Amino acid sequence: MRRWSSVRGSWEAAATTLRHSPGLARLTAVRFASQFGDGLFQAALGGAILFNPERETEPLAIAAGFAVLLLPYSVIGPFAGALLDRWDRRAVLLWANLLRGSLILVIAALLIAGAGETPLLILALAAIGVSRFVLAGASASLPHVVRQSWLVPTNSVLATAGSLFSALGAGTAVTIIGVVGEGDLGSGIAVAVGALGSVIAAWAVSGFALHALGPTDVEPGTAQTLATVNAVLAGLRTGATAVWEAPGVTTTMIGIGVHRIAFGINTLLMVLILRHPTAASPLPAGLAGFGVAVGATAAGMLLAALATPWLIPRLGRARTVTVALVFATVVQATLIASLSQPLLLVGAFLLGFAGQTVKLTGDAAMQIDIDDDRRGQVFALQDTVFNIAFCASLAAAATVVAPDGESLGLVLVAAGIYALGVVGIAINSRRTVA
Repeated sequence: MRRWSSVRGSWEAAATTLRHSPGLARLTAVRFASQFGDGLFQAALGGAILFNPERETEPLAIAAGFAVLLLPYSVIGPFAGALLDRWDRRAVLLWANLLRGSLILVIAALLIAGAGETPLLILALAAIGVSRFVLAGASASLPHVVRQSWLVPTNSVLATAGSLFSALGAGTAVTIIGVVGEGDLGSGIAVAVGALGSVIAAWAVSGFALHALGPTDVEPGTAQTLATVNAVLAGLRTGATAVWEAPGVTTTMIGIGVHRIAFGINTLLMVLILRHPTAASPLPAGLAGFGVAVGATAAGMLLAALATPWLIPRLGRARTVTVALVFATVVQATLIASLSQPLLLVGAFLLGFAGQTVKLTGDAAMQIDIDDDRRGQVFALQDTVFNIAFCASLAAAATVVAPDGESLGLVLVAAGIYALGVVGIAINSRRTVA
C-alpha cells in the first residue's frame, strides 16, 4: 500500500509542478509534440520500407537501413551535444523542429512519387538525427524549469508519457496506412502527417525567452566564436569524461548500452517473425502486428514510470539498474526464448518495463550528478550509446539470423549480454574516483 501511495505521490508532484510552472508546461508540449511526430514518422517509414508489399527487404538490408538512419548521427551526436552546452537551447530546439518538419515533408513527397530507398534513407537519416538532437536538448533543459528535488518524479512522468505519445504517433501511422493502403501512397500520407508534431513543437518553444533554457554561463554571441568550434570537436571526449568521473552515471550508461544491444536483436527477430506469420498466429501480420508489439512495450514503459520513483529512493540508482538487468535476463531467457508470439508480447511488455526503468534512472543520474555546462554533451552521448549499440547488434544478428526469425541462439546471446551488464556494473561499483 505504501508503494502505490509513493507512486501516486510522484505523479501528483509532477502534476503540481506542471500546473504551477508555465515553463515546464511549455517544455512538455515541445517534448510530447516532438515525440508524437517522431513515432508517427518512424512507424510510417518502417511501413514503407519493412512491411511494404511494393518493396522487399532482407535481414541485411533491414540492418543497413537502421544503420543509415541512426549510426552516422551517433558519430556526430556528442559533438552536436557541445552546442547544447554553448548555444541558446531555445534557438536550437526551435530551428531543429523547423528543419525536421521540412525534411519530413520532402520524404513524404518522395515516397508518394515512388522514389528509391537511397534518397529516402539519406533524408530520413537527417530527420531522425535532428529528432535525437531535439530530445537531448529537451532533457538538458528540464532542470531550468523544475527544481532539483522534483526532477526524478517529473522526469519519470514526462519521459514515459513521452514514450506513450511516440506510441500514439505510431498507432496513428498504422491507422492511416490501414485506411489508405500499405503501398507508397499510404506510407507517404502518414509520413506527411508526422510533420505536424514538428510544427506544434516549434510553436511551443517559440514562447520561451532567449536563454531561458540555458546554458547559464554563455553570453550572447559566444556560439559564433572559435571556442565553440573547439568545444564541438571535443564533445565526445568531454561527454565521456563527465560520465567516467561520475560512477553512478557510468553504471546507468552500462545498463542503457546492454539493453539497447538486446533490443536490437529482439527488434530484428520480431520484424522477421511478423513478416512470416503462421496460420495460428494471434497477431496480425506486418506493420499492424509490429504496432501491437510496440504497444506492449509502451505499456511496460508506463509501468516503469509508476515504479521507478518508488524504487530509486529504496534501492538507490545503481541497485535499481542492477535489479532491472537481472529481471531482463530472466525474461529474455524464458519468455523471449520461447519464440511463441503470445509469450513474445508478454516479454516485450516486461522488457519495456526493465529498459525504461534503466533509462529513467539514467536520466535522473545525469540531471543530478552532471553539471549544467556538460549535461547536454552527456545526454547526446547517451543517444549515441543508444544508436550504436542498437545498430551494431542488429547488424551482427542480421548475418546469422534465420529468414523467419526463429533463432533461439540469438535470443540466448541477448540474455548473456544482459548478464554481462550486471557483471560490468558490479566491477564499476568497486571503482573510486580521485
